[in-house]
Amino acid sequence: MRRRIDISLALGVLALFALSVAHLALVDIAHDSEPDLSLEWGILRVAALVMLMFIAFTLPTLWRLRGRVG
Repeated sequence: MRRRIDISLALGVLALFALSVAHLALVDIAHDSEPDLSLEWGILRVAALVMLMFIAFTLPTLWRLRGRVG
């Protein structure tokens, strides 16, 4: 269980970083200052994947912890 918690924490930190990078990519897309925005859209896809992994891994971990506590 300790390992699952550590992985959840690491994914949480990565998700926060991904959120920051996604914000920067969205600002670039909104300003439309570059002719090719494929890199920015790719960054958004990767950021969404990281956040989805965080949610998918953390929720079962929390449910297991809740079962042990309550």
